[in-house]
This record gives sequence, C-alpha cells and structure tokens, in this order.
Amino acid sequence: MHAGACGWHLGDPAPRRSDLTMARVLLIANTLPPRDLSGAGEQVCQLAAGLAADGHRVTVLGRGAGGARGPKLLFPLAVLPATWRALRRARPDVVQVHESDGAFAGLLVRLLRRWLHPRPRLIALLQVSYREEMRAVRQLSWQGRELGRPGAAERRFRWTKGPVQLVLGILSAHLADRVLACSARTAAEVERDYGVRGVGVLPNVTGGLPVPWSPARPDDPAPGYVLYVGRLRVRKGVEVLLEALPIVRQQAAAARLVIVGDGEQRATLENRARVLGMERCVHFLGRLDAGRVRRLLAGARCLVVPSIYEGMPLVILEAMAASVPVVASAVSGIPETVVDGETGWLVPAEDPPSLAAALVAVLDDAHEACRRGEAGYQRVRSERMPQHAAQHWRQLVLDEGS
Repeated sequence: MHAGACGWHLGDPAPRRSDLTMARVLLIANTLPPRDLSGAGEQVCQLAAGLAADGHRVTVLGRGAGGARGPKLLFPLAVLPATWRALRRARPDVVQVHESDGAFAGLLVRLLRRWLHPRPRLIALLQVSYREEMRAVRQLSWQGRELGRPGAAERRFRWTKGPVQLVLGILSAHLADRVLACSARTAAEVERDYGVRGVGVLPNVTGGLPVPWSPARPDDPAPGYVLYVGRLRVRKGVEVLLEALPIVRQQAAAARLVIVGDGEQRATLENRARVLGMERCVHFLGRLDAGRVRRLLAGARCLVVPSIYEGMPLVILEAMAASVPVVASAVSGIPETVVDGETGWLVPAEDPPSLAAALVAVLDDAHEACRRGEAGYQRVRSERMPQHAAQHWRQLVLDEGS
C-alpha cells in the first residue's frame, strides 16, 4: 500500500451496498509519511492498515507517483486528475477525504456520482476546526505577563492560509454524506464552526505501521529526561514549558528537558532558555525521524504536551504505547485519551506553576509514574489500535450508511 497505488482491479465484483463485508475504500490525503511528518497523514495510514486487516481493499491517494503532482500548496486542485483515475480504476464504495485539502476531490465525487457504479459514499475526516486553529495564533500570557507571541509565518497563516483552509473545510463537511472527527471535542467544534450536524467520532490510533528502532548514538541524552516532541509554534505552548522549568529545578535540581522538533519559534525558544539560565539543561535536538523519537521515548520519564489547542496529538498515543506517562494541558481532545490520575497528569493550559507541579510529581515518584505509564499502555492496547479504528469506522460509515 502506498500513495497513489491501487490494490485491486476493475474486474473485481463490487460488494452490495446492503452488505459491505468487504468495501473498496479510497483515502485521499495531502500529507503522508514518510514524505511528510504530519499527525493527520499518519492517521490516514493507521486507518488504512486497520481497514486492510479487516478485509477492506484500500487505496491511499496522496502526492507523488500515481497521485497529485506539484507542490503541497496546490494539492486541492492537483489531486483532481488522480482522483478521476482512481475512481475509474478502483470503483470505490467509499471515498474519504481528509482535512480541507480534499474539498475539491469531494466536489468531483459528488458531481460524478450519478455516473459511477457503485455510487461511492463520501466521508470527510477532520482533525481540527480551522476556526479554532486560527484563534490559537495569539499571545501566550500568565498573570498578565507575556510568555510568547506568534511569529510572522503564524500571523500570515491566521490572515491568509487559515481563512482559505476554513472555507475548504466547510466545503468538505457540507459535501460529505458523513463527517468524522478525531475526538468528541473536535466534533463539537466542527459542528459549531462548520455548520454541520451529527459529526461522528473516530479516535486516532497507533501501532499499525512498523517503526524501526534506531541504534544508540554517542550524543543520545542520558535517560531520565522530560521529553517534548512537536512543531515549535506558539499554540504548542513550549514557552509555557520553559517558564515552568526553573520552578521544577527548585525541587528537582537534576531535571532536564529534551525538545524534539523544529519551527519558526525555535530561535526565540533557544534565546528564552538562555535568558532563564536553563541553557545547560534544555537540549534542542531539531527534527528527528520516527525511529529516533521511539528511542528517545524509551529513555524519557514523561512526555509533556503543553499545548493551548490540539485535535488529538498522535505523539500522546505513541508515548502511551511505550508505557511513558503523559503530562498534558487539559485542552481539546487530550482529556479523552489522557485520564488524570490514571494514565497521566492533566494541567490547565498557560499555567507554568501547575505544569511545574505535575512535572515535579513525575520526577519525585518513579513508582507512580511507572504505574500511570503502564495504565496508558493498557489503554492503548485495548482501545487505540488500528483494529479499533477499523471497527469504529465500519460502524460509523458502513453500518449507518447501509
């Protein structure tokens, strides 16, 4: 299975709409690994793995050979010829578009549906509300003191790309026969911001794709650190984490922070660590591949997610699958996965002292941290694997649509 590849032939008999024990499914997405580091794209592949294991015949259509040609920015239009070819060759029962980038592909399916056999059901899976994403491009503050502010690229997103993505997202949602979201909170935001009803919840999952175990390196940090993995942009709240670190070190002098990821805020964050006198205990490793992240998770005391807005971060599931406890802001869909007191610690967003207290609790009580990490592992294994996504998808798309 790869972007643009078809997994079956025109001669295959189409299953009856009333009994789709095996469905032909076309998934269309702009960002797919390994070409892109994107949680949304990763979820497309995780779902595809679950559906394929469940007996469905899945085609994933993205950028590159057999898919859309041209830059990522032009994907909404560039994918149209590839979508037309996939509709003719694969004869899908279900076409699922992801995020706003699939809006025009969805429109093409709706325009052609009366001439297609079988007539595919159109699904839109959304990871965020772009209205909320734009609202999250703002100054971070605590008790009236500024902690961080958006950079130029983030401000451009809010005033240019964001509104376009919002319009395309609304179009995707209104064209679809069924809209899905990654969490109940996101579903409520999409219903409110996009003007649709009955948004179903298809939680994100992990474990369906092989991740190589990177060998140890001489520059690997010694185990026992706090780990952050993600884009370095203002809504991720890394500024809040840096502000919390001096408080943590007052009670846990050996505390160290490892930051994996890159973005416009990196230089600002590195400078802030120096201003706080934390440059020796904060390590910026930049953007790393999945195998290296997996090794770093193995050495972490906890994963920290200090965001002010999210959909449902995949890295949380990856940490839980590695038995690593999670300290996270109680925002968006995070509390639907991280249970405070059971699988991790939840804290208010933009609150350095509360975040620091949770991190101190992790570092001071290794037994409790291990207990919550193990509980997270058990929860992922029982609820958040690709087979669970396939089961939920069948109920939401096939059973309700039959």
